[in-house]
Amino acid sequence: MNPSSEAFLFDLLRTPSPSGMEAAIQKKWLRYVQPFADTLKTDYAGNAIATLRPNAPFHVVLAGHCDEIGFLVKSIDDNGYVYVEKLGGISHKPALGMKVEILGKHETITGVIGVKAEHHGGANDEFSFSDLFIDCGAKKKEEIEKYIAVGDTAVYKRDPETLLNGRISGRGLDNRTGAFIVAETLKRLRRANTNIGVSAVSTVNEETNLGGAYFAGAGLKPDLAIAIDVTFATDYPGANPDGNPSITLGGGPVLAKGAPINRKANDLLEEAAKSKNIPLQYELTPRSTGTDADQLRKTGKGVPVSLVSLPLRYMHAPVETASLSDIEQLIDLLTAFLSRMDGSENLKPVTVDPDLF
Repeated sequence: MNPSSEAFLFDLLRTPSPSGMEAAIQKKWLRYVQPFADTLKTDYAGNAIATLRPNAPFHVVLAGHCDEIGFLVKSIDDNGYVYVEKLGGISHKPALGMKVEILGKHETITGVIGVKAEHHGGANDEFSFSDLFIDCGAKKKEEIEKYIAVGDTAVYKRDPETLLNGRISGRGLDNRTGAFIVAETLKRLRRANTNIGVSAVSTVNEETNLGGAYFAGAGLKPDLAIAIDVTFATDYPGANPDGNPSITLGGGPVLAKGAPINRKANDLLEEAAKSKNIPLQYELTPRSTGTDADQLRKTGKGVPVSLVSLPLRYMHAPVETASLSDIEQLIDLLTAFLSRMDGSENLKPVTVDPDLF
């Protein structure tokens, strides 16, 4: 990965983007894609959209959501301690003793999630999310209300880091890596001079309601949509108790297989991977995918979808871990796939045989 691309990825990962509060990261995303997009636009959900060949008769949407899980301020007690609600699928278990940033209405402030000293018995084994509290150093409620209010959001105060073997770790790799991947794919497609229309969309609200994907599909009316997200790596201790397909960091992009997925689009993705010697891994999505693909599929007249994912360890923890080589190969796969398309592809699973009439 070239230095400017990697710098953009790490800039996205440092930018707080809790679900419903994505404006700051979307502005950075739009500034980055502007030089190589034919058109830029946003919508009422907060999606950021960059398009190549907007008037082409065949149009593909690449959707990677930029929002991350976090906390929502629900109350402040008389002593200035802050209590929070879940914003997306965040767990209370890794939270104890962590630092957070509260994105206050008036100012962003730092707090720590308090934990009872081990000398005094430590954390209760049965503690729940409602037991969490944030200490910002305030002495009373009126003091902290100068900075924050009920309904403000918070995220872990955690910068991304580089580990051995080209692995990166931090909070919110799910799925700001996806927003990065769709931007980089569009950048490479500009050089490849694709024959179809392609919109890269940095979508919002995936972690809470999938609303951004619905707005993107309804507004753009694509002929095909590909969601780019993360999926569960199974290559660390205790990660695969149910015997699902093995997924490893460094093993390449992951294709979903199951009822929601368009098999013809997957066949074309596999052909593109083979042409570039890109290894593929697989996951099963029998009923739904739990990603933007589910809402994109149900917009307008109905949209064929595929899901291509990045292997991720420790999902929804503040130390999510992924491989830069997998990110690079996922971009290569999407670029090859879209470069090979000419718009004549028939993605209908079944066609009518004229000899029947």
